[in-house]
Amino acid sequence: MTLQRLVALLLLPSGILFVFASFTTNIALAQESQQRATAVPLELRFKVPEGWVAEQTASKMRIAQYKLPGVEGDTEDASLVLYYFGPQQGGSVQANVERWIGQMKQADGDAAEPKTETLTVHGLKITTVDAAGTYTAEMSPGSNTFYNKPDYRLLAAVIETMKGPYFAKLVGPAKTVNRWHESYLTYVRSFEFK
Repeated sequence: MTLQRLVALLLLPSGILFVFASFTTNIALAQESQQRATAVPLELRFKVPEGWVAEQTASKMRIAQYKLPGVEGDTEDASLVLYYFGPQQGGSVQANVERWIGQMKQADGDAAEPKTETLTVHGLKITTVDAAGTYTAEMSPGSNTFYNKPDYRLLAAVIETMKGPYFAKLVGPAKTVNRWHESYLTYVRSFEFK
């Protein structure tokens, strides 16, 4: 017989007092548990692959930014940016997938034929996109000027966490992105939220 049951039996005529004491104890336990849970903020953690060059982030919405050096024959490097806009910010998974696909056009102007995949990594749901073609994303939000980079490849991911979604986007010349493809997959598989 537990102590609470014993108290309940002893205080049966004063049931209101027992309920109040039990309710107060539960509130105190819940507050203590919440304080412990919020004492250490949760973050998205990951391993940066060898060869990636960390860059200064261009805004506070960019958690990390990397240059992936170009291969011989490519005139540009690839770039990977990890974004976090805040809880429930940045749009839905589907809206981001569609936007990324729309940033890659084929020679006839149609959207690229992408490969999408959903996987679970360390308990996190991750949706990935892989598309190739001419990169036509807007140069900066609201600028109304667009890239026109043929023979590019885009690898992107939405990482769903308890704190809200994170977004990883790798874009660059196709040969360079191909060179870094395996390290990108290793990077995605390293995501943990703790």
